[in-house]
Amino acid sequence: MKRALIIDDEPLARMVVQEYLMPYTDIQVLQECGDGFEGIKAIMQHQPDLIFLDVQMPKINGFEMLELVDQAPQVIFTTAFDEYAIKAFEAHAVDYLLKPFSRERFNKAVDKFLAQSAATSAQPQKQTEELLETVAQSPGQHERIVVKTGTKVKIIPVQDVEYLSADDDYVSIHTAEGAFLKNKTMSFFEQTLDARQFVRVHRSYIISIPQITRIDPYEKDAHLAILKSGARIPVSRSGYAKLKQVLGL
Repeated sequence: MKRALIIDDEPLARMVVQEYLMPYTDIQVLQECGDGFEGIKAIMQHQPDLIFLDVQMPKINGFEMLELVDQAPQVIFTTAFDEYAIKAFEAHAVDYLLKPFSRERFNKAVDKFLAQSAATSAQPQKQTEELLETVAQSPGQHERIVVKTGTKVKIIPVQDVEYLSADDDYVSIHTAEGAFLKNKTMSFFEQTLDARQFVRVHRSYIISIPQITRIDPYEKDAHLAILKSGARIPVSRSGYAKLKQVLGL
């Protein structure tokens, strides 16, 4: 028996998935969720094999929800999306269903999931990570950073970020409210944050350009960036060259 969740903010859409799943007696729907917060809790509680996931939901979207899940299940997306998302789905998701979808198209997606489950011990977590890496290139994913603090989810607008620092296998997102850990790499943020607003000035630091108050010399070929908060961020030789280019110095 395969266990499934339906995560979609539209009650009618959840009802359609439930109805279309009725002939599949080997798939049990454990719970319906109306937003990403409920979805995270349900995935942690039930550890499902499959989720039917809408992307465009209030609070946090489907991609942001997946980022916060430790062990991601297989995913069939049920939504409308941009070119970056479709590229990601085609490469890394079980399937995607463009709303409104027919019973025939739905059956094709579910049959594909069942066939994959029977034929291989696929690693859904790896697939999900690759999907999110691809989707991260979408401009629409650059406006905020979603982090998990204990059992709570916090949404950080990128304009509130003062700087980012490497922290073992995590990145610390520093804001006026404090620092929040994100299970990503510095390279990920360097590639996805707006290069006009954020500069990697050191292998362990990325700073927000509007937060800089001055740049002071520090030791041989090194500098310190002094931020509005008073934080003193080391700037490497190559980082200083990047800063000068962005600032037009």
